[in-house]
Amino acid sequence: MKKEQKQTVIEELTARLKAADTLLIADYRGLTMPQIDALRSRLLESGARFTVVKNTLTRRAAEAAGSDALLALLEGPTAIAFLEADGDMLAAAKALSDMARESRILAIRGGVMEGRVLSAEEVESLASLPPVEILRGQVLGAIVAPLTSLLGLVTAPVQNLYGLIDARIEQLGGESAAPATATALATEETAVEENEAPEETPVAAEAETTTEEEES
Repeated sequence: MKKEQKQTVIEELTARLKAADTLLIADYRGLTMPQIDALRSRLLESGARFTVVKNTLTRRAAEAAGSDALLALLEGPTAIAFLEADGDMLAAAKALSDMARESRILAIRGGVMEGRVLSAEEVESLASLPPVEILRGQVLGAIVAPLTSLLGLVTAPVQNLYGLIDARIEQLGGESAAPATATALATEETAVEENEAPEETPVAAEAETTTEEEES
C-alpha cells in the first residue's frame, strides 16, 4: 500500500472512530473469507460495519481520534465492528458471539462504548441479553406496573374518603353526645336531691312539734 493510500485509510478510520460511540473488537485470525463475508453481512443487519485494517494504521487513527480506550485493545490482528448511530449493539454483539461459537476461531477481544473499555466477558453478556424490542417491553412493563399499583393505592382511599369522613363524624358525634348525657344525668340527680331535701324538713318539724306536746 502506497503512502498516499495509507494516509487516506488513516483519515477515514479517524473520522469513523470520532463518529462511532460503540466499537466491538475481535481477533479474526484463521477465519476464511466466506466466514468473514458471512459475519460482515450479519453485522450489517444489526447496523454495524465490520472492518479489517492493519494495527499500525489503526493505532495511528486511534491516536488522531483521541481514542485511548481502543489503543489498549489493539494486540494482534484486529477487526473492528463500528456501530452506526441507529445500530443495535445487542444484535451486533450476538453476531460476533455466534461466529465465535460456530467457527471456534474468532475471539472477541472487547469493545469501547462511549469511551469506556468493555471486556470480552461484558460483550458476551450483551450478546446474551434479549433483543432490544423485548427489552423495551420489559422496561416499559417495569415502569407501568408500579405506576398502576400507585394509582390503585391513590384511587382506593379517594373512593372511600366520604365513607371514612362519615364514620368519623358519627364517632365524633357519639363522643360529644356522651358528655352531654352525663351532664343531663348529673342535672337530674341534683334536681332529685333538691326535691327530696324540702320533703325531709316538714317531717323533722312535725317530729319536733310532737315531742314538745308530749313533754308539756
